[in-house]
Amino acid sequence: MTSKLRPIFSLCSPQRVVAGAFFLPMLAYAFPPFQMSDLPFVISFLFWFGVMGIAVTSTWMARKLIREPGTVLNLPVRDLAIALFVLLLFIPSLWVLAVVLFSIGGHSAPGIPRVIGYSALFTAGLILTSRAEPKSAPPSSPAPRLARRLPASFQGQIYRLSSRNHYVDVVTSEGTFAIRLRLSDAVGEMEPLRGHCAHRSHWIVDNAVTGTEKVADRIYLKLVNGDLIPVSRKYKPMLEDDGLI
Repeated sequence: MTSKLRPIFSLCSPQRVVAGAFFLPMLAYAFPPFQMSDLPFVISFLFWFGVMGIAVTSTWMARKLIREPGTVLNLPVRDLAIALFVLLLFIPSLWVLAVVLFSIGGHSAPGIPRVIGYSALFTAGLILTSRAEPKSAPPSSPAPRLARRLPASFQGQIYRLSSRNHYVDVVTSEGTFAIRLRLSDAVGEMEPLRGHCAHRSHWIVDNAVTGTEKVADRIYLKLVNGDLIPVSRKYKPMLEDDGLI
């Protein structure tokens, strides 16, 4: 249960808690709910406190249900779906909150049209605030140490390593670079990228493999750049066990 609520708790940073401790009393004093100025301060404070709780919970639930990986909604439709979901949660929750608190204070509860108006206003504010939040870029995977031997301008992906005399050809998305190095040493500098030896002269990055081809009874690994890498009998069982063949 605690793990499920952790995303909500993570929103309550010390700065936000302190800001809320000052903001909510000021909000309750300056803006009585539904313009009922004769409401006691405590009722007004509890109302706005409940509104904040409804806003956080409904927004989190909407994002959790609608923005999970694998959804097929594009961005505009997804935002509309979130807005409708939040609104549907807000209206009954706000109405129940108003009925309970206003009954305690000896006042009649506001009508449904006014509750819907408040809910629509809060929902619009939540969605606009959500859209304005900057999205952090996904963390990039660390580059292998071998990339330091490539030109400083290199920003591409490494597909394979192939030994040639006393050199290693580093085949990448930006071309081929020759480095004076043993193949075994070059492979040792490829961590954390996962790869396999397909032949005594070839080491391939697993993510660069798109399939296999058979030419004259010999199996080749096909890479994303179209290269065909021969598979020797020595390394074939390991490639089969790891699902590359």
